[in-house]
Amino acid sequence: MIGPRFTPLAATLPSTVPFVGPEAQERARARPFRARLGANESLFGPSPKAIAAMAQAASEAWMYGDPEVHDLRAAIAAHHGCTPAHVVVGEGIDGLLGLLVRLLIGPGDAVVTSLGAYPTFNFHVAGFGGTLHRVPYTGDLEDPEALVAKASETDAKLIYFANPDNPMGSWHTASKVRAMIEALPEGCLLLLDEAYADLAPPGTVPTIPADDPRVIRMRTFSKGYGLAGLRVGYAIAAPELITAFDKVRNHFGMGRIAQAGALAALQDQAWLAAVKTQVINARDRIATIASENGLRPLPSATNFVTIDCGRDGDYARAVLRELIARDVFVRMPGVAPLDRCIRVSVGGAAELAVLAETLPLALRAAG
Repeated sequence: MIGPRFTPLAATLPSTVPFVGPEAQERARARPFRARLGANESLFGPSPKAIAAMAQAASEAWMYGDPEVHDLRAAIAAHHGCTPAHVVVGEGIDGLLGLLVRLLIGPGDAVVTSLGAYPTFNFHVAGFGGTLHRVPYTGDLEDPEALVAKASETDAKLIYFANPDNPMGSWHTASKVRAMIEALPEGCLLLLDEAYADLAPPGTVPTIPADDPRVIRMRTFSKGYGLAGLRVGYAIAAPELITAFDKVRNHFGMGRIAQAGALAALQDQAWLAAVKTQVINARDRIATIASENGLRPLPSATNFVTIDCGRDGDYARAVLRELIARDVFVRMPGVAPLDRCIRVSVGGAAELAVLAETLPLALRAAG
């Protein structure tokens, strides 16, 4: 045989990327976007203190980052009222998802998620041979009761649940999440993705003891903190689970610049509060633009607004294509009935002015 001898599992997997980035689309189109409103990044940027810390750390880039991520873990632990033994830092939530699946899921192991929820998680489950069971949304919300019921039915080892949710921007109350935890079947771990928790309204994020062995919570510096380009995420869980990450993680995966930037960002909570105010204002502006064009904006607890285009997925895809043709980068949910919508990330006045200009044109062109 000539060539690599892939594992039987790897040989069956498609060679694909869960998301086509705006850069790839710009290369294909041979021109840049006027408004980058599809990746749920923070167009408001990171804290100036984080930028200064990264600039200072740049001169030290000849050194590897601390493989224990000591200072950042300690700061995260203090921020959340736990100990560093409850915290692991990784290459964004995406990287931590892969490590967790690697630790827990083998060929044939049952995993539960929502139909249409974050596809990168599914990508990792497939990569380790797990069997994915998908539960439909109820309206525009993930269904905690149905997720738990499916986990009980399938003897699932892991449930993925995002609160607030991507791609719909919806959310459940803290009491609802706590009830879900209490209903978990024995031996099933709840993976609670809280990527958008920093931007959520009061009453969304539950208080969960860090020692609770039934839950692992994941957070990111990519959204409210505006550091998507650094790829810094973290998880909070009982020490027994956190220690297990040392078996599989990339110990030098967090560079010095990333650690310095995330640490300074975490210490500037005033900046995060100001960004949250801007996000709320931008969500309101997007909702107004959608309503002025006869579309229905869905309530959002995130840094994007999902907009119901009022027809089926084919029509929403046509609207998406027409916006992209007019140099506005947006995305949409991937499965029915969620795919009747498009999803628009918040931005500043200039970017949202482009949206206001192009959306009516795109709707007319879409028919």
